[in-house]
Amino acid sequence: MNKQEIIKKIEEIRDSKVITYLTSDRDGPVNAHIAGDIIAIFSNQLKNIKKVPKIDLFLYSTGGDTLVPWRLVSMIREHCDEFSVLVPYKAHSAATMIALGADEIIMSDLSELSPIDPTTSNIFNPQDPLIPQNKIPISVEDVMAFFDLAKNKFGIKNEEDLTKIFNKFMEVNPVIHPLALGNINRIHNLIRILAKRLLQSHKNQLAEDEINTIIDFLTEKLYSHQYFIGRKEAKENIGIKTVQYSENILENLITDLYEEYKKEMGLGINWNPENELGTNSLQNKKDYKIAFIESLKLSNYFELSMEFKKQQVNITQQTPQGPIQVPGEQVAFRVIKQGWN
Repeated sequence: MNKQEIIKKIEEIRDSKVITYLTSDRDGPVNAHIAGDIIAIFSNQLKNIKKVPKIDLFLYSTGGDTLVPWRLVSMIREHCDEFSVLVPYKAHSAATMIALGADEIIMSDLSELSPIDPTTSNIFNPQDPLIPQNKIPISVEDVMAFFDLAKNKFGIKNEEDLTKIFNKFMEVNPVIHPLALGNINRIHNLIRILAKRLLQSHKNQLAEDEINTIIDFLTEKLYSHQYFIGRKEAKENIGIKTVQYSENILENLITDLYEEYKKEMGLGINWNPENELGTNSLQNKKDYKIAFIESLKLSNYFELSMEFKKQQVNITQQTPQGPIQVPGEQVAFRVIKQGWN
């Protein structure tokens, strides 16, 4: 079956309308993230579907802009009475936040969610000493963990000693600008507020203590952004009661749909410019579909066109007499076109 046939089958089983949203998790320039440019595209998709009792979002992404989930979920909810998310495999970070806003999260044994603690990056972040033009991203929870270490592990409680620790933290090299820390605090609070709003948007309301427990786990208590959460842990340990195990027929269809996108997007295939150029080629052009938003009757995809060219360069090699320049070859690449279709 092709994608449209599978989507139609899922709609028949679920008595719903399905929209798919996938972003590439490949390396290099063919990676994609959840971003605000999807809002207008989803609006068009939803207007095409019109108001319906139930919408299923088939979601695959490793994350992105944490401000997008609330905007997206609230817009989808205007077009349906019940909103569900189908997770074929990865729904990390901002994608986990989208799932938190659903009345139902359908997960297989392969499906995984993740913590939602963000990494911040702005003009006040420390300069990367190895690449001076870059800024070092700061994990919100790394900063929170530093002060947790001081207070709860080392037992430092009085204000004078905590002030000294804070000053030492500020004096590190590269220096952390006070406004970078202010941004971290703002984002930390914002994530908790957005997660709470998403959990409160459910058709069947969760209790306040249940919401707070889920938020605490996903923002603070798992300690690593790379900690991935399966369906059993999500439901039984973290308390996300909206998680439902997919039944065999539905699970097979979800897997089949993911495999179709995997082939079309090249998911799981390592990217490097030498392979993209091709054997015995001096120049090549390739097109990549790195994000999809589709329904039964309407397809949108983000396409990236890249040009590859082999060129002669001087390569530095170390010798006993010191570094020398030797002629060599490398593959240069550039993006020549990109955008939604």
